[in-house]
Amino acid sequence: MKYPAVHYHNYLGLDALLSAQHPKSAEYGKPAHDEMLFITVHQTYELWFKQIIFELDSVLATFKKDSIPERELGVTSARLERIASILKMIINQIDVLETMTPMDFLDFRDMLYPASGFQSFQWRLIETKLGLRMGDRLAYNQAPFYKSLTEEQQKEMMNVLNSESLFDSVEKWLERTPFLQGENFNFWDSYKQAVNKMFQADIDVVKKNTRLTEEEKARDIAGLEATLKSFDALFSEDVYNQLRKEGQYRLSYKALHAAILIPLYRHQPILQTPFRIIRALLDIDETMTTWRYRHAMMALRMLGQKIGTGGSSGHKYLSEATTKHKIFGDFFNLTTFFIPSSQVPPLPESIAKRMNFSY
Repeated sequence: MKYPAVHYHNYLGLDALLSAQHPKSAEYGKPAHDEMLFITVHQTYELWFKQIIFELDSVLATFKKDSIPERELGVTSARLERIASILKMIINQIDVLETMTPMDFLDFRDMLYPASGFQSFQWRLIETKLGLRMGDRLAYNQAPFYKSLTEEQQKEMMNVLNSESLFDSVEKWLERTPFLQGENFNFWDSYKQAVNKMFQADIDVVKKNTRLTEEEKARDIAGLEATLKSFDALFSEDVYNQLRKEGQYRLSYKALHAAILIPLYRHQPILQTPFRIIRALLDIDETMTTWRYRHAMMALRMLGQKIGTGGSSGHKYLSEATTKHKIFGDFFNLTTFFIPSSQVPPLPESIAKRMNFSY
């Protein structure tokens, strides 16, 4: 089939794209030079948000399946890594925006009221599709976050809120992870023995340390025993579920176990892609946190303690959101329960063979 010739300008729709900047300062007869920069940076954000949602929807479609073919996991991993790369890139746009001085911003800021970045529908979609729940969000002007959106956007957002998020789908996928138990092998029993052995060895080292006073030995041993006690959550489903009920964990007991096994045995071929997926989700959550932090610092730099154009507390709100709006926090906390690679229980040969492949 012969396709008709396409021109670069028309293919990219540049007439519409390049005529979509309408500075309010010019409209009001008080042109402010830096408003064009402000508009361009934020429009660029929204274009990248569109691409993130496009990638995220494809990832969600895969993870919502009851059974995911291995070949699809590789594609999914690459797309999550692409999302992380996009997020890292848009952080750097703040450097460009900060070439505008606070005085230059103030030349047109009052003309934007009550518009606010909080009204970015696409950013809220990204957060919600990833798994940021209503109860995990800060209230915005004493109202649910979606109240700042248009009526049509609110309807779509409610549909997304009532749908399975990526967090939900990943949790179910982790719960289906095999290899946790096999013939004559229980991963968690083996891991518990390795943990107890490691901590007992550390306690013995402290006891034999002639440079420590008895008081220092007692203090260090108490610290080690307290750390060992924290592992109870992993070895007792009842303890874990109680902590989960209190909000200390979000993943199910079974999913958390799988999330620990995958990094520990990440060199096994069958677990390399799942490990990349967990790492990509960590990168996405961390980079979103970094973006919120940079945004908060930019607000402080530009506005000090002034109220934002959308009516929020400006820097204070953004700073608190940086701390609170986490999605995959359980993945960050996994390292609490890791032990050195040299002490990880070896896999039985039968299970190692199932995890491997050769040509």
